[in-house]
Amino acid sequence: MANSLLLLVALVIAGSTALASATTYTVGDSQGWTTNGDYSTWASGKSFAVGDKLVFNYMSKAHSVTEVSKSGYDTCSGTNPLSDDERGSTVIMLQTPGTHYFICNVPGHCAEGMKLAVAVSSTPSGTTPSAGALQVPAMASVVAAAAAGAAIKLALF
Repeated sequence: MANSLLLLVALVIAGSTALASATTYTVGDSQGWTTNGDYSTWASGKSFAVGDKLVFNYMSKAHSVTEVSKSGYDTCSGTNPLSDDERGSTVIMLQTPGTHYFICNVPGHCAEGMKLAVAVSSTPSGTTPSAGALQVPAMASVVAAAAAGAAIKLALF
């Protein structure tokens, strides 16, 4: 039983460490989300992963953070947004892998460069799986399985 409890504690700590590895990025750094930004350059060299957060800082209602499709990004059209916010501080949690596209939907702002595309990996930031690497299941599943195993052992004693 003591071994099961130690295993469970170790798994909880490992899960917390994995969650702590998520990164929060302030879009445009100190400049924020503005028509004067170069967001392609800002994003280059950064590795975005599921669980990371994008923080867009801007003047409320003067700009928007509108998530759009690739087509909307290419044409600067926010007519069918995936999400839209103009409150002044928008936090986007990157929840799925793939490329995510953001524009300012205020007329003319996207065309002036207020657009951002980020490629999101399913691998946590700072890690790179090697070819043939062992794929570890989601930590919640591991913790649940360990807890179930501990409960079964307790029931047997």
